[in-house]
Amino acid sequence: MRVHKLTIAAMALAAGLSLTACQNDDDGTDRGAASPAASAASSTGGSGSTGSDQQGGTDADGKSPAGTGGGDGTTATGGSGGSGENGKAAKCRTDELEITAIDATVGGDDRGTVAVDLKNGGGRDCSLAGHAGVDLKTDSGTLSAERTGEPAPSVVLKDGERITFGITYPINDSGGSGVRITGLVVTPPDETKSVTLDWPGGATLPVTDGSGTPVQVGPLGSAGQGA
Repeated sequence: MRVHKLTIAAMALAAGLSLTACQNDDDGTDRGAASPAASAASSTGGSGSTGSDQQGGTDADGKSPAGTGGGDGTTATGGSGGSGENGKAAKCRTDELEITAIDATVGGDDRGTVAVDLKNGGGRDCSLAGHAGVDLKTDSGTLSAERTGEPAPSVVLKDGERITFGITYPINDSGGSGVRITGLVVTPPDETKSVTLDWPGGATLPVTDGSGTPVQVGPLGSAGQGA
């Protein structure tokens, strides 16, 4: 009977040790598994690099999720491809332009021509649109040139580029002294500041009663590109 009792006790001890070993194995597996909170953070993207990658990806239809900035060619602050007002050159200011005038009359013409050259020296691209203002200073007062009525283009001048417009005027072949021209005043398009130049054309205009050929100013480019 003593031997039988010892055998039963030994079997009970072995069973207890086996049960303890199995519980320790289960605890180790639980510690290696992700906690519920960690699993939830991973599934929603979180705030780390993984979440950033998901925001830049696509859904099942190949489209970027709304509000994630996915590849439509725009940014939150820059608009689309630099278009709009920020993409346009600012207008040319008088102080940025080098303005010169030369006699451009062709022999045999019944009218004289002066070519006025506008060169961009402002160190940046700038735009011009419309007609320049032209006034002739004479010994009888100021004479404002009329527009020819031709369409006026809008142009962008890169730094160092130039554009020319023409002034046409009646040639004084009357034999009289005429109206003496003493200066040329040019105001660039959409500007109020003017520059005064020497007049390079014929010295005088014919005296008329207002029914003669007027002094006229053409649009930008009307006298070709300056050299």
